[in-house]
Amino acid sequence: MGKSTEKAPARALYTLEERRRRDASIWTLVQGILAPVQFLVFLVSLGLILRFLVSGEGLFAAQVSVVVKTLTLYAIMITGSIWEKQVFGRYLFARPFFWEDVFSILVLALHSAYLVALYTGALTSGELMVLALSAYFTYIINAGQFLWKLRLARLDQARMVSAPMLGNGSSLSGSTS
Repeated sequence: MGKSTEKAPARALYTLEERRRRDASIWTLVQGILAPVQFLVFLVSLGLILRFLVSGEGLFAAQVSVVVKTLTLYAIMITGSIWEKQVFGRYLFARPFFWEDVFSILVLALHSAYLVALYTGALTSGELMVLALSAYFTYIINAGQFLWKLRLARLDQARMVSAPMLGNGSSLSGSTS
């Protein structure tokens, strides 16, 4: 016979207890503040890098902006790890954010490589800016991963709120959502 078109219910991003810990954690608010701040720093820095690459002007401003962007990345990574520990019981690679954390390590490595190259003078100014753009490219992908997870968390929340209204509240008691 043909295969069933019914899908198994998707595994929720958070268990009820994880959701409670997430909502109670001050680090959730910290992440909510740092993420848009980091994005704003990224946009300014990207503009400065592109200005330098096009005109050859503003090297120092572009370099400083990448350092500031890297420092905001470190801040969000450290506080994000603390958040992950509070919510999931481990600092990195918790089940719901495993692949985001893996990619975050790449983002962090590229930003850190920029700092090392800047400090040691290992790259030319143009090469430094290309390295920064590479780091920024991975940052955009990683930010997209986290935005996708935020959307999934909101969809999970909507399902949890609507399930009892549909007379399906008993399914929550034994689930991992």
